[in-house]
Amino acid sequence: MVSAVPRLVVAAPSSGSGKTTVATGLMAAFAARGLAVSPHKVGPDYIDPGYHALATGRTGRNLDAYLCGPELVGPLFAHGARGCDVAVVEGVMGLFDGAAGEGELASTAHVAKLLRAPVVLVVDASSQSRSVAALVHGFASWDPQVRVGGVILNKVASDRHEELLREALDQAGVPVLGVLRRAPQVDTPSRHLGLVPVAERRSAAVAAVAAMAAQVEQGCDLEELMALARGAGALSCTPWEPPPAGAKSGEVVAVAGGSAFTFSYAEHTELLAAAGAEVVVFDPLRDERLPDGTRGLVVGGGFPEEYAAELSANESLRKAVTSLAESGAPVAAECAGLLYLCRELDGLPMCGVIDATARMSPRLTLGYRDAVAVGDSALAAAGTRMRGHEFHRTVVEPGAGAAPAWGVRAPERRVEGFVQQGVHASYLHTHWASEPGVARRFVERCRTS
Repeated sequence: MVSAVPRLVVAAPSSGSGKTTVATGLMAAFAARGLAVSPHKVGPDYIDPGYHALATGRTGRNLDAYLCGPELVGPLFAHGARGCDVAVVEGVMGLFDGAAGEGELASTAHVAKLLRAPVVLVVDASSQSRSVAALVHGFASWDPQVRVGGVILNKVASDRHEELLREALDQAGVPVLGVLRRAPQVDTPSRHLGLVPVAERRSAAVAAVAAMAAQVEQGCDLEELMALARGAGALSCTPWEPPPAGAKSGEVVAVAGGSAFTFSYAEHTELLAAAGAEVVVFDPLRDERLPDGTRGLVVGGGFPEEYAAELSANESLRKAVTSLAESGAPVAAECAGLLYLCRELDGLPMCGVIDATARMSPRLTLGYRDAVAVGDSALAAAGTRMRGHEFHRTVVEPGAGAAPAWGVRAPERRVEGFVQQGVHASYLHTHWASEPGVARRFVERCRTS
């Protein structure tokens, strides 16, 4: 199948250049013109897609060539973009920055090539004038397979500054498609793991996205940007679909949501539903019991450390989670979910499913991981290989149980996580589309436990 959805990739020379502002503003500006906009994010980031969804009214989806493999980038893109008028893909880090030690793998440039999509380079021009031409020329010529179709200049100080930048870029041969002035009203607050998620600041996030859209609408040439998107090459691939399990059996799988648990990939719930489950989202901050008929539980990532007191205070739900786990029902927990299942977090009681304590740490643990299932669990058979991502500023002691979840290679060889009865808890974020059998196995355990 050939995908002809117009598309472009918003990239930058480095982090902090304004990719999120431009990409989100562009999505919202296109959507305001009545276009169906498909939002995507390169890499494992969970937070930016929330802003993308707010801008477009559609699910924000990740494209990660490390977690899912390069062969799934096109199909996952086509799955999300089906029926849309245009797709906007926000890059990660600098244009050519990918998985450490893996060359271009999982970089924005790599994904742009896999999608045959033109790149719009967002340049922070706040401390340069003529030098911008050398910078843009370098990025545009570094890899001939990456087509830099235009530049958006960000944080431009004045009309005179803009004039100097445009004169310099005339010599670089890359068109200027937008100029954005400094605008603090579009800034979004950050903390230890990046932007504050939409779920935690809904009204303020709506206002921020509206400000981004207004800035892009005023400062960018939307017609030229759309023309660039229409110039993307044909993409030959079959859209990804979650493999069906046959007749729906209707086991209720409760999925934690709300402000404390905002990290999840849309494909996970799609895979669970395709495997026959009835997926019900609940909020551990507010709901005092699990959804009726719960046969399995998925607790993904997020910021439980920001809500430790509220989570701890919801004693009735903690007891319900403990009771479900003790019954042998399958429970899958990643990162924040792992912390929630521990005895305590920063001294406050949690569910006590796992005999471990968790605490905040000044040290950031970050990076892709290659992992293998150490033994059989509700998620994976022993020997199953998956790739994952760690991103946290917490420590769990001990870091692994008597039956660990994963054997991890890089940055050092170690075992990690906990498997007990139906529980699989780990720091590792994985993308189940890379191994659809994970969801099928989980739902099957819901039927038989």
